Amino acid sequence: MKRISFLVRRLILPSLLSFPSLVDKKELPPISLPEPQIEGGRPLMQALKKRRSLRRFDPQSLPLPVLSNLLWAALGVNRVKQGKRTAPTARNRQEIDIYIVMTDGVYEYDAKNHCLRPVLGVDIRAIAGRSRFVSEAPISLVYVAEMGLFDQKNESDKILYSAADTGFVSQNVYLFCASEGLATCVYGDIDRDSLAKAMKLDPTQKIILGQSIGFLAAPELSG
Repeated sequence: MKRISFLVRRLILPSLLSFPSLVDKKELPPISLPEPQIEGGRPLMQALKKRRSLRRFDPQSLPLPVLSNLLWAALGVNRVKQGKRTAPTARNRQEIDIYIVMTDGVYEYDAKNHCLRPVLGVDIRAIAGRSRFVSEAPISLVYVAEMGLFDQKNESDKILYSAADTGFVSQNVYLFCASEGLATCVYGDIDRDSLAKAMKLDPTQKIILGQSIGFLAAPELSG
């Protein structure tokens, strides 16, 4: 039954998103995140030892304070005067944006104001990635690069830097999840055209990777 339900979501949802009137959309309010708690958690070396990919998620939503800490660890502002982040970007372009796909809909993380800005009031987890675990995880982070911020004309250089910068953010998430006992798995098997259309991205915005996060449902082999 689970398999049938997954296939129905996979095949039908992309078609529904092409016809907005057929989808039960709702207005999403902005979400102010609580101040991130930067004390506690496992020491770095222990977090590195625990770092792994886990693909079985409990459907329980992440509490808002946990989501707040997660997003700050991923790409929050850790040097307020300079506006610099917890993950580096080439020449400090800060071209990576984080979109949060969850049951309520899609939000964009506003790091400067540490809040979530509403994007879409539809649950699109079924098309946020082709792997089944993506639709089962309570949230997935979709990493999007604003290619218009690059001054290089060489397209391969833009792809290289945006991919490397996304990797830094993803590893921050891995270490946070290892520190807090959460499950996470990064993925790249995405129908990027369909997802970009659903998320109403601009042509200069390119989806790089996704990363699912949640509480662990059961013991799982590492990856």
